[in-house]
Amino acid sequence: MNKDQRKKMIILMINMFIAVGSFGIIIPILPAYLLSIGQAGKAAGLMIAIFAGAQLVMSPIAGRWTDRYGRRIMIIVGLSGLALSMFVFYFSDSIGVLYLSRVIGGIGAALLIPAIFAYVADITTMDQRAKGNSYISASMSLGIVIGPGIGGFLADFGLKMPLLVSAIIGLVAVVFSAVMLQESMEAKEETLEFKSEPMVKEIFHSFSKPYFIPLVITLVMSFGLMAYESVLGLFVDNEFNATPKDIAIMVTSTGIVSVVIQLFAVDWIVRRFGERKVLNIFLGVTAAGFLLCIFAPSYIMFFGVTMIIFLATSILRPVLTTLISKLAGNEQGFAMGMNNSYMSIGNVLGPLSAGLLYDVHHLYPFILGLIVLVATMAVSVAWKGANA
Repeated sequence: MNKDQRKKMIILMINMFIAVGSFGIIIPILPAYLLSIGQAGKAAGLMIAIFAGAQLVMSPIAGRWTDRYGRRIMIIVGLSGLALSMFVFYFSDSIGVLYLSRVIGGIGAALLIPAIFAYVADITTMDQRAKGNSYISASMSLGIVIGPGIGGFLADFGLKMPLLVSAIIGLVAVVFSAVMLQESMEAKEETLEFKSEPMVKEIFHSFSKPYFIPLVITLVMSFGLMAYESVLGLFVDNEFNATPKDIAIMVTSTGIVSVVIQLFAVDWIVRRFGERKVLNIFLGVTAAGFLLCIFAPSYIMFFGVTMIIFLATSILRPVLTTLISKLAGNEQGFAMGMNNSYMSIGNVLGPLSAGLLYDVHHLYPFILGLIVLVATMAVSVAWKGANA
């Protein structure tokens, strides 16, 4: 990448890091905060589901808007929505208003994420696309790792302090992007015809797209990963008597591995094997991880298997985004909006399914994940829709 590309990528990475980290920063204080206002686990689950649901509903529309109005304005508006949601969260102790803040945040994320990936597609060549997407994915992973750590530290200064800091940082990101970020979309793309359609119709419309199979795999990967993460703490606590510190070490370690892989290995792996082969190989690795975790006899073994699963998905995420982008042509915004929608569907269904199955038997979420991944790998191997 040249100097101008690197400068723009850094701005995009900062924005994605802030967006993900600003949500992660509240995770350590959420249980205690909800308890302080007379709420508990049900409210925590609803807040996650409401955020993902709002993101799901808005993503197809946001993708169209990204193609119509430009990437820069959608990034700025999306960051503004995330910052506003944190300010609403900070200034209210009403659970109804907190749910509203999650709706605002989900809409902000839906506007922001497709626009960032569409921006990457605008400023990179086909050969650079995997590297650019891996950088953005790495900034997401870094936000997941760093956000909760900062939130835990700030909680020592008051239970609401992480909320305020998150809101202020989001506001700074809005100003930063308004000043530093230039529009990336070519003026000729504005002549495309745009139709505003309901979200369900937009998703049905995606069935005929050449990137439909990668979208389905994105949904499955999100479903499996969120299902895994949602019961991870409960499982290692029940099975191996893991402490909160043990769980924190596991989550942080896997996050750091994801960042390193996405920054330094994804581009080389894709150049060496191509997107299609990498997709099939690491779907298989993820499925093998789910199989191994069913038989893991100790915390250390389960830790190692978890590392393998997160390593594989950290490679799959940018590879899938790159495949979708390459097949999207001049529909980058719509394609990235669909990518966000399918990911959101997985983010909603994964935790709900895992929670219900875990109450029946603690191994059922992993068995479901294994079955779904094996079926998806078979579809991916048979897919002839890309020549990557």
